[in-house]
Amino acid sequence: MGVLRAEPARLGAVSRAVGSAWRAFDWQLSVYALMLMTFGLVMAYSNSAQDGSSPLAWGSTFTRGIVWAVVAIGVFVIATVFDYKWLKTFAWPLYGLNLGLLALSLFIGDGVGGSARWVTIPVIGLQFQFSELAKVLMIVVLARYLSARESRLDSLPAILGAGILMAPAIALVMLQPDLGSSLVLFAILAGMLFMSGASLRWLAVLAGAAIAFVPIAWNLILHDYQKARLLSFLDPAADPQGSGYHLLQSQIAVASGGLLGKGLTNSSQGQLDYLPVQTTDFVFAILGEELGFLGAVVVFALFVALLWRILASAWRARDPFGTMFGAGLASMILFQLLVNVGMVIGVMPITGIPLPFITHGGASLMTLALGLGILQSVNLRQTRAEW
Repeated sequence: MGVLRAEPARLGAVSRAVGSAWRAFDWQLSVYALMLMTFGLVMAYSNSAQDGSSPLAWGSTFTRGIVWAVVAIGVFVIATVFDYKWLKTFAWPLYGLNLGLLALSLFIGDGVGGSARWVTIPVIGLQFQFSELAKVLMIVVLARYLSARESRLDSLPAILGAGILMAPAIALVMLQPDLGSSLVLFAILAGMLFMSGASLRWLAVLAGAAIAFVPIAWNLILHDYQKARLLSFLDPAADPQGSGYHLLQSQIAVASGGLLGKGLTNSSQGQLDYLPVQTTDFVFAILGEELGFLGAVVVFALFVALLWRILASAWRARDPFGTMFGAGLASMILFQLLVNVGMVIGVMPITGIPLPFITHGGASLMTLALGLGILQSVNLRQTRAEW
């Protein structure tokens, strides 16, 4: 009888533990991400309506965006339920898998101009970019590495070790070639080292060495078209029909939006097809033209709120791995936001970096969903169950 009376108490303890864990779920973080994803779907609808076809037709930018959004929500839920501590256990096999997928892209991937960036998924025919997945996988690996060396990050060998871990991934992405994604990986490394409390003196020395390496990379690594795109933001009018064309058309779109914008599907640059890649790299230009300055401010406010919740989750994590993972995720999103918007308005070089949640693309959206799901998993497992 004693056992029978104890059983409800045990079940009650389990119920309280589960309830306590789910109270740690950050609803604000999820809502901000969902709102940004909704903005992305709205822009996908607008772009689909302007290309002369029905936005609801199968295969349109909008319907493909809906499919990827549903898949991304599923990935987010699975990652949230999954115990993130297993990622620490399998960090090194994931590292090998990541490098293997990036190498596989070089052999079976395809893209524009002979690049090897996208791999087509059989049956459904959708394309996936492994360099996007590499961003989150490398955050996992670096979080595992840095959290294990928390007390030794004032030493040069520990800092160099993080750089050596990241170097093969950056090299494989550059071979695709994908300059934008390689810069994001570098930003993740720099952001995580800074947030981990690594020695600022050694970070400054390594930053100086990286700057000194720029001329070598310029002459030996970058392709001619990449050099032209990087330089075009300095004087786009010098080649208005060539390397400066994208930027000039983008600036026209943003400037013509004014305070309130022209309204959805009313973008002149979109309707007349003056602005290339308007669904991907330059989607913010169409957003600015159709939704205006106020629409852009709302999007920025959502990004600020999301980054605040990511950093809050990282700071309250009791596990150094969770703190480092949050720092890496915030670094990835912030860098992509600043560079994408900067290149659209002409204050940053054009590097082909997507705008998180807004740019149409399944790989980018799924990567963000996976990262946010892992962070929610960290939130849920900060409270120890009482049995």
